[in-house]
Amino acid sequence: MIDTATKIAAGLERAFVSQGFAEPNVEALRAAADVSLRTLYKYTPSRGEMVLAALEHRHARYIKFVFDDLPQPGPAALEAVIVNIGEWMAREAERGCLFHAAVAAAPRDPRLHDLLKRHKSDVAQRAARVADLGDRENDITVIIEGLTQSWPLMQDAAVNSATSLARCLYH
Repeated sequence: MIDTATKIAAGLERAFVSQGFAEPNVEALRAAADVSLRTLYKYTPSRGEMVLAALEHRHARYIKFVFDDLPQPGPAALEAVIVNIGEWMAREAERGCLFHAAVAAAPRDPRLHDLLKRHKSDVAQRAARVADLGDRENDITVIIEGLTQSWPLMQDAAVNSATSLARCLYH
């Protein structure tokens, strides 16, 4: 059984993915979360908290999707991460990174900037660890960010380019 906080966060995530951050009003967000207005505000007392809850939920899903069931650390694991990110983009983020979109929608919100940095840092650290390239975290970040930012324009070609670039890290 799913707990109420997770149910709300999942519904909010779906609403922000489909409608963006500016469009959905509180009633649309309440409906997406499938709870009463009182319950929505109990768990997320402001629109800012709703955005943060949705993004925290998305982060957990993304980490699980990208990093579960990888080969042994090394080049094959890094390639699997890149393929998984491409699959995530195709299924979950065809318009681009939701974390960047949230910051773009509220550029003065320091909590969103911190969450974006934490999300990207966590992804980079995990990718460097599974790639067995702990000293190349910045390079891996540039490859992954290039993939996620170019996905809306290039789709699978972005995955192919990211894979080629990742192979260069081992030479």
